[in-house]
Amino acid sequence: MKETFEFLKKRTQVNYVSTINGNKPSCRPFGDPVLFDNKIYVLTSKQKNVSKQIAINNNVCIVAYDEKNWIRINCQLIDDSNNIDAKKAILNEFDWAEDAGYTLDNPDFQTLYIANADVTIYDEDGEILENYSF
Repeated sequence: MKETFEFLKKRTQVNYVSTINGNKPSCRPFGDPVLFDNKIYVLTSKQKNVSKQIAINNNVCIVAYDEKNWIRINCQLIDDSNNIDAKKAILNEFDWAEDAGYTLDNPDFQTLYIANADVTIYDEDGEILENYSF
């Protein structure tokens, strides 16, 4: 799990999260993850389509590229929005979050953590460098 977090947090600037929208894939950029309580968290708003799609089917694929290698994470995103400590950790990590409306009293502030992850890191040629689960 630490390798996954390091790749997403320190080696890349944008991570792409793919969900299912009806019967079609949908992909969008996500920002930095946060490591809290030995889990990798991401944040979004419950008003966004990504949140609505995850509520229907929380199986997602996360992909990122660091100019040399790339990572694919097939996982579930688990809604943990009732976890105030996780929200505080996210707010402490990002000085822009409160200005963007992510406050503890905002019911649309959604926290999700990665679970049941199958992770593969590839080189530029598509050769597998690492493969693990958490």
